[in-house]
Amino acid sequence: MGLFTKDIGIDLGTATVLIYVKGKGIVLREPSVVSLDRDTGRVLKVGQEALDMLGRTPDNIVTLRPLQDGVISDYETTEKMLRYFIRKANGRSLVKPNVIVCVPSRINEVEERAVRDATRYAGARWVELIEEPMAAALGAGIDISKPRGVMVIDIGGGTADVAVISLNDVVVSESVKCGGDKFDDAIIRYVRREHNVIIGQRTAEDIKIKIGCLSPRPEKLTMTVRGRCVTTGLPKEINISSPEVMAALLEPAKSIVEAVHDVLSKTAPELISDIAETGISLTGGGGLIYGFDQMISSRIGIPVHTQEDAVCCVVKGTGIALEHIDSLRDAKVNFPEKKFL
Repeated sequence: MGLFTKDIGIDLGTATVLIYVKGKGIVLREPSVVSLDRDTGRVLKVGQEALDMLGRTPDNIVTLRPLQDGVISDYETTEKMLRYFIRKANGRSLVKPNVIVCVPSRINEVEERAVRDATRYAGARWVELIEEPMAAALGAGIDISKPRGVMVIDIGGGTADVAVISLNDVVVSESVKCGGDKFDDAIIRYVRREHNVIIGQRTAEDIKIKIGCLSPRPEKLTMTVRGRCVTTGLPKEINISSPEVMAALLEPAKSIVEAVHDVLSKTAPELISDIAETGISLTGGGGLIYGFDQMISSRIGIPVHTQEDAVCCVVKGTGIALEHIDSLRDAKVNFPEKKFL
């Protein structure tokens, strides 16, 4: 690595992109959204400015998310988005940065190559990948170097990754295509079914953040939202309560609990003993839904702890990986040719 080369860590999330610059910390946090001119393909807005246009654009402008379920669904748009974010994080430097990118566990070779190539063509000098649960554990300050089992659940916008880690290695892992977006979709379906009203993605997310829960709240919360009546096609205002939102969220949450159970069923008894003693770490924005940790704990019988600053654990982990990548390479600790684990 050159003396003047910046080292950058990227949490390439379905909903949000976070960037960590070595020596500076987290310098960027923006939605994974791009607005394009439908006729020319020209990028109009990226990030928050593009999100503000979502659902409010004329026919010639399309606003989209180029990542779905944690992987690239629109290669060219992802490359353009990454180029914009890398330039913004890299400042006026003319030297291409070295980049570590987080990817879901169980990513296949085609998806891995797409992330690597898109990052390189977006302006990276050198690219390595790190699995999200590993980065989340590092960012949460968990010591993963000892012969002791730790378990991490990272719930992002598109995927939930569950992993048991020991000796700087992922022992058992599972990735399910269920995250914050699926919770939003569940709220949209519930409101349409029970209230005969259609609401948008942003309204659903607002409901999830403000009154969403997966265990009963001490007090019942309500929220007034507006949408379009299915019958009349006219605007309609409704009140929705936290127990209703809980009913909507339980179904998608079950798939994450099942993934946790599946990983535990494949884990050695000695490692399960370690996990039962220290508990499970919950990270990612999707894990911040009220009572999610209590729900998982009640289903599997092991304490679950939501990490402080859960949203930033993964990108902070890339920063730690940047600090130690040379020594890890030298030690040859689980360093395949193509992926940093």
